[in-house]
Amino acid sequence: MERKGVIFWFRNDLRLQDNEAFFKATEKAKADNTWLLPVYCFDQRQFMDTSLGFPKTNSFRARFLIESVQNLRKNLIALNSNLMVTMGKPEEVIQNLTTQYPVSQVFASKEVTQEETDIEEVLEKKLWQKGIALELFWTSTLYHLDDLPYPIQNLPDIFTQFRKTIEKKIKIRETFPIPEQFPSILSLDFGEIPNLSTLGLEDVESDTRAVIKFEGGEEAGKSRLKEYFWEKQCLHNYKETRNGLLGSDYSSKFSPWLAHGCLSPRYIYEEVKKYEQTIQKNQSTYWLVFELIWRDYFRFVAKKYGNRIFQQGGIKGVRHHRFSKSTKLWEAWVNGTTGVPFIDANMQELKYTGFMSNRGRQNVASFLVKDLKLNWQHAAMYFESQLIDYDVCSNWGNWNYIAGIGNDPRENRYFNIISQANRYDPKGKYVKHWLPELENIPPSLVHIAGQLHKKEQEKFAFMLGKDYPKSIVKFKKS
Repeated sequence: MERKGVIFWFRNDLRLQDNEAFFKATEKAKADNTWLLPVYCFDQRQFMDTSLGFPKTNSFRARFLIESVQNLRKNLIALNSNLMVTMGKPEEVIQNLTTQYPVSQVFASKEVTQEETDIEEVLEKKLWQKGIALELFWTSTLYHLDDLPYPIQNLPDIFTQFRKTIEKKIKIRETFPIPEQFPSILSLDFGEIPNLSTLGLEDVESDTRAVIKFEGGEEAGKSRLKEYFWEKQCLHNYKETRNGLLGSDYSSKFSPWLAHGCLSPRYIYEEVKKYEQTIQKNQSTYWLVFELIWRDYFRFVAKKYGNRIFQQGGIKGVRHHRFSKSTKLWEAWVNGTTGVPFIDANMQELKYTGFMSNRGRQNVASFLVKDLKLNWQHAAMYFESQLIDYDVCSNWGNWNYIAGIGNDPRENRYFNIISQANRYDPKGKYVKHWLPELENIPPSLVHIAGQLHKKEQEKFAFMLGKDYPKSIVKFKKS
């Protein structure tokens, strides 16, 4: 222990495969013939209640995080190491560890938004005062920040311009392998992994209607990829099915593992390339990579614009109209009781599972902003709390986009909810899956069930206000 060792601080990179920061930390420890201590800190600030009264991180996402940390510890033990698990403020926890043990460097991944970068800056100052270097690595995107053909301030504000440029000019870097066994400290108290109760959250049961059971961790993420790509070969028609609503395989659903860093986008990309070489290359294989590029773009936008993605006027700095402050409308949206079945079904899926399809997210967001005229920032905070796959850059970037204050080149984009419902759920199967009270309503009327007139209600033995809420927004019935 007299030799100065290395601490690796895991953040939103809970994997060993293609984790450049962790790989470089193990190489440093080997080169110095010293020890490496992997650490994860549950930051209690992430589980406190927001100003709106719900937890910043709700039970679904917290459970996925706990499972991911459990799997990370398991995988480190297989490398003759372990994972120290702590609770507190990471900037204080890491500093305290450097007081307890002789440390030469701390390695970690680099984040881009203020809460995370503030922690980095505080920790870096604390370590600098002790002569310890904090080494941060960009590990979260398909295309590396350093490979962009322009400074971040010149990032195009339109996605298509960005995509065409990087596809033409940048080569995606190769993945980093899982490190071999490395020197580690094995005689420590590595700490207990908390449960939901420890984090101040209620335990949640998995809803039987959920499209998939999301289990956290690198192993589960790789298993999902193997199933989706290789066992079921769903990738070959991904472009055609990606706007689905029901079932486990209409989309890849890699997003929770990407959000927690259990899978890297480059690892997925390499698997896509293997699929193209051995099975088929088509529009669908490209489209999955296309979606990864969108994910990159939102992270680079957050890097370019900083806190503007969180502000009411968004990255465009738009002077916004006054938002409705109706508690009634807000609670109806959150609880899926608006009387608009397509909105309610999606919001109830989110409430009871922590997940919602991409098509659903666009519609409920547009409905909140354009029809209910509620504050999009509050809705983004609610998504942050609920979504298993919450990613700060993608979430706030998408809300900017839908609210018309982000990277959407179209002015006043509006989703016609009834048209969207009829297009993507023509027989009402999705709506009835989440709203069984609408089971007897025919497909031609199910998406306007909240507006049925009295004779229609009598015909289907269905009463608005009792069996299902009256619609809080009136749509044309055509």
